[in-house]
Amino acid sequence: MISSVRGPVLSALGSVVVVEVGGIGFAVQVVPELALSLRIGEEVRLTTTLIVREDSLTLFGFRDAEELAVFELLLGVTGVGPKSALGVIAALTPDQIASAVSAEDDAPFRKVSGIGPKTAKLIVLSLTGKLKVAPPSATKPGAVVDASAISERVVTALIGLGWQEKTAVQAVVDASAEAAPADLTAVPALLRLALARLGPAHTPGRSA
Repeated sequence: MISSVRGPVLSALGSVVVVEVGGIGFAVQVVPELALSLRIGEEVRLTTTLIVREDSLTLFGFRDAEELAVFELLLGVTGVGPKSALGVIAALTPDQIASAVSAEDDAPFRKVSGIGPKTAKLIVLSLTGKLKVAPPSATKPGAVVDASAISERVVTALIGLGWQEKTAVQAVVDASAEAAPADLTAVPALLRLALARLGPAHTPGRSA
């Protein structure tokens, strides 16, 4: 089992990151937001799990062990495969997933591509009691939203303000990485953080 990989990034395209380990390039499936945050040549460490199928060996990578643990719990739900599980991780943070399960709210899962109403309900039932809910001070109970949709709206807002798409996406990725859970659930809060990262020295319409 390959439990982690560490090395320079050779490429990061879409949801696939290639990491060089001992002269060998490992293709790792990750969430798009993570791929966008990586730069060619920088060193990265990913917590990984190898999914073995009759016709393929696929390596999935995550920011930390918490994301991997949620991913593996999702794989235990009937009807949820690796692609759908990764889609859930891309749309919701572990805290948001735990909050949704605790509130018996399957709506956030139904918003994920490939997850239907029946499977969404199964996710809630199967994960009940298996996830730790964050304290109220860190996240509002029941206030679970699609983090990916929030990020997309902030990127659109930045583009509307004159920044180029690549610059806007990177600013949102960086802001999201440092934001408090509550800031990830509101467009105004995340937009303020992204603008703060762009800074007054940046001129709209030009790449950072």
